[in-house]
Amino acid sequence: MMSNILTLYSEYGQSVWLDYLDRDLVTEGGLQALREAGVRGVTSNPTIFHKAITGSSDYDDSIRDLMQADHEIDERRIYEWLIVQDVQMAADVMEPVYRSSEGRDGFVSLEVSPHLAYDSDATVEAARHLWRMVDRPNLMIKVPGTVPGLLAVETLIAEGININVTLLFSVARYQAVIEAYLRGLQHNPDPARLASVTSFFISRIDTRVDAALDEIGSPQARALQGKIAIANAKLAYQSFKTAFNSERVMEQQRRGVTMQRPLWASTGTKNPAYRDVLYVEQLIGPHTVNTLPADTLDAFQAHGELRATLEEDVDEARRRLDELDRLGISLARITQELEQEGVAKFAHSYDELLTALRKKRFELTKGYAT
Repeated sequence: MMSNILTLYSEYGQSVWLDYLDRDLVTEGGLQALREAGVRGVTSNPTIFHKAITGSSDYDDSIRDLMQADHEIDERRIYEWLIVQDVQMAADVMEPVYRSSEGRDGFVSLEVSPHLAYDSDATVEAARHLWRMVDRPNLMIKVPGTVPGLLAVETLIAEGININVTLLFSVARYQAVIEAYLRGLQHNPDPARLASVTSFFISRIDTRVDAALDEIGSPQARALQGKIAIANAKLAYQSFKTAFNSERVMEQQRRGVTMQRPLWASTGTKNPAYRDVLYVEQLIGPHTVNTLPADTLDAFQAHGELRATLEEDVDEARRRLDELDRLGISLARITQELEQEGVAKFAHSYDELLTALRKKRFELTKGYAT
């Protein structure tokens, strides 16, 4: 019997990527097993890598090697070398998918420092640097979809660097990202090998909106709980279809360009009252990616139900968003706040990671002294 994740790809046109990466997963064969089960890509972020570094001693030998090679190496350079090594190994594991899909899947994503989210020039320089260091065609650089990030996306797409535009919450910002992508393509002399996705966040929206609806407490408000994130994503998908069926895009496709696919991110269910695969089952549709945390992936394999849902009840999705507005809850304000909080959260994880590496470096140096 075909697994759910293989069926999603073969019958529904949706790729499953794993939203997790650590060294043990790569070196002990776990990622290869997931690839063989149908996982077609990997995403990571500073929060995930912080958990990987602080949760085990898997990186100690590599840190020792780096310190032996350069006694003055600081924690930022240690972080960079460690994450580059992980991404290179993971990209090599996923390379057969990249090759067999002709460059559509098989990617591993690596994020620029979240502290650069509001500095387009610094983001471009950091992305170029990581692109050169990893040196794998199936790398994707994650760039936050902030307003300054849009210019960085345009520049990097023009240069032929694969981009995963992350921290997208609103349909309006998603539409602006599509425009930045298309402008970048116009300045790219040979875009045929280029790939890009847009990470549209899901569960965080329901967490924030549900709290606001709970404060209102009316039957109309409670009826919208757990419904807004999916409605928002469905309208984003309609924007995708409109944009990528336009003459502008068809002109680019004649140059060999592949679609910039929507990627559903933050798809682990945070409210235990909701079905644990809610944000997988309700967002199934062609030309999309869903990146799943390991526990959500396991749950979907165990009991996920397969049906093309992404274009069901689109008018109802619009009605729900209109009703939310009539209740006095501004989704535009919430999504803006979530973007800012998302950047701050990743920056905090990045800083915590550097602190942990500084401590680890001290402990290992102390070990040498004894």
